[in-house]
Amino acid sequence: MDIQLKRGLLDVCVLAAIKNEDSYGYQIIKDMKPYLVMSESTLYTILKRLELAGLLTVRSTEHGGRLRKYYHITPAGLRRIEEFRADWQEILAIYQFVTKEDGPHD
Repeated sequence: MDIQLKRGLLDVCVLAAIKNEDSYGYQIIKDMKPYLVMSESTLYTILKRLELAGLLTVRSTEHGGRLRKYYHITPAGLRRIEEFRADWQEILAIYQFVTKEDGPHD
């Protein structure tokens, strides 16, 4: 898969994982597991990129004597999910074109 396309898809997946509730790294991986497998190193790279882009914010809270980072989606992050949903229709049309059975040619 094209690396840029995959990167964009994974970014939206992470945003969707925290859309309804703030979450932390391990929980995000666990929530996404039924749909895709992602390593911690990949997740934390994505989270940092999304934070720098203003699509999520981070807060640290003590949990069990350790600091745990919680991630919160921003309005810009929610807009990115909506943009993805709109773009998805175009992606589906392209997929249908590419995978259609070849018919008779003139």
